[in-house]
Amino acid sequence: MAAEPAIPESGQRRHAVRLTPLQVPKAKDVLANDLRERILRGDFPEDTALPTERELVKQTRMSRATIREALRILEVQGLVRIKTGRAGGAYVSRPGQDSVADSVHLLIRAKRIRIPALLETREAIEPFCAQLAAKHRTDEDVGHLEAANEAMAAAGTLAEFLQANVDWHVAVAVAGHNELLTGFMRALSQAIYASTDNQGFVDDDVRLTTVRAHRAVTKAIQAKDPDAARRRMSRHVHSYAEAVMEVEDRTSVEVAEN
Repeated sequence: MAAEPAIPESGQRRHAVRLTPLQVPKAKDVLANDLRERILRGDFPEDTALPTERELVKQTRMSRATIREALRILEVQGLVRIKTGRAGGAYVSRPGQDSVADSVHLLIRAKRIRIPALLETREAIEPFCAQLAAKHRTDEDVGHLEAANEAMAAAGTLAEFLQANVDWHVAVAVAGHNELLTGFMRALSQAIYASTDNQGFVDDDVRLTTVRAHRAVTKAIQAKDPDAARRRMSRHVHSYAEAVMEVEDRTSVEVAEN
């Protein structure tokens, strides 16, 4: 038979129920969470000042140290910027494309994501970026693409060529007018070229062929031809990925033009 629960001397039955430790949030996190939600839903418009430390202490009944720690959390997250001086205080800011790019860049570095995964990701995303660009581009967007192409063609040093190359790929995403994709492509493009042994990989033939491929994609975007833009970008990034993965010494590379 099952044993009966123990009966203490008082005569009351008590069950041996175990409680798990409770995770009580810290005051700084509670305040940071509350302020974050208010900022994101627009209670505090961008570029306006939050209440002063003294006012926050009075309103929340928290210590100055807690207030400052909560504001530091929001500053790291890019939701406030701290100004010093007579007009100092915590001013509201909103995350932008740089915030997305910084987060993706940190993830790539922290997880040590290798070049094959970076190239696979670009093959999956960038043709769609080109398709969006052909649908939504403005004349100004086309001007940025053409300027990047001209900079690549005229580049003297490898560093100049690679920077113009990154500028062009980012400009394609910008022309699609999707902020998430733009931020993602900023980080992805930089990571790919930082992970490639470009000195031995990018020779004169690769430069010429890359410029031609970019101009072909640009022409489709300018013509507002989404299918051609997607198809040409897909060939370009796939050819680049194959070249990187197949030529280990990266001294002779074949890259498809369009």
